[in-house]
Amino acid sequence: MTAAPAFRTLTDLRAACLHLPAPDETAARRIAEREATLTKPPGSLGRLEELTSWLGSWQQDQTPRLEQVRILVFAGNHGVVAQGVSPWPADVTAQMVANFRSGGAAINQLSRIADAELRVIPVADLRPTNDFTQTAAMTEEEFLAAVQTGYDSVPPDTDLLCLGEMGIGNTTAAAALSAALFGGGGTDWAGRGTGLDTAGVANKAAVIDRALTLHSGSFSDPLECARRLGGHELAAIMGAVLAARYHGVPTLLDGFICTASAAPLLKLDPAALDHTRLSHCSAEAGHRRLAQELYLTPLLDLGLRLGEASGAALAVPLVRAALACHQGMATFAEAAVSQSSEASFEA
Repeated sequence: MTAAPAFRTLTDLRAACLHLPAPDETAARRIAEREATLTKPPGSLGRLEELTSWLGSWQQDQTPRLEQVRILVFAGNHGVVAQGVSPWPADVTAQMVANFRSGGAAINQLSRIADAELRVIPVADLRPTNDFTQTAAMTEEEFLAAVQTGYDSVPPDTDLLCLGEMGIGNTTAAAALSAALFGGGGTDWAGRGTGLDTAGVANKAAVIDRALTLHSGSFSDPLECARRLGGHELAAIMGAVLAARYHGVPTLLDGFICTASAAPLLKLDPAALDHTRLSHCSAEAGHRRLAQELYLTPLLDLGLRLGEASGAALAVPLVRAALACHQGMATFAEAAVSQSSEASFEA
């Protein structure tokens, strides 16, 4: 486990993003060696086998564990809501935080099914960002504070981390940030979010285009893109992804907003998201393209567009299944099953 400095300046943050710990290749090799002895055709469990190797290599342990699974949902508000980019009022963010805390949201139910601890974190006390069609969404101090909030929210003893968000207007921020980082305009990235009609999506795309024009001079710097076009909860998610890397915690990303939040890290270091897996492909416009830009292949594709870490929570039982097969299956020797003389065989 490697400690990262406090993020007092963007230079501090940039340095932390550029000096990332590597996985434990020895643990991955030993996991692969055991996998080859189990009573099944080689590779027949597909991505389940890769998930076990992923867990062990980042936990730095040839016997991975899933005892402390945690879900963090970061909430934030957005000044760009003033531009009519959501059919829901900004008050809904605080109301949904209360709903999470009282156990009434989808993520509460999914957390129980996943046997995961859920924590909801209002970032910046839900104070809205600036309207990024007028100025930068956050000052440098506000941005760094949000990143630090996310970083400090990840317990180092976590075995698997799931990240999600809540924030009226945050699909607009995610779309604008994606466009700044990967090219294209508002029509390429804007989607229906929480239920916009066709005219609403067109307005959202136009709002994004105005923001892109205003901030175009900063597109070469991923952290500046995140500060200018993101949001408090997006910055916190980025901080949490960074903390997970330093603590050796495998991490499941949720949907469009969560994936966009992590994207600046990959733009700084192509290996920055190697400790993450994409839980699902959202139905929100732009997420499939964004996943491809980040070289992330979703584990699930269920047409979800809820957020709240719902897709990440749904993927936890899949990861548990992968680990259960790896740890619980008998070897050929234990089961007295003859092995194929070929490199592989059909079941």
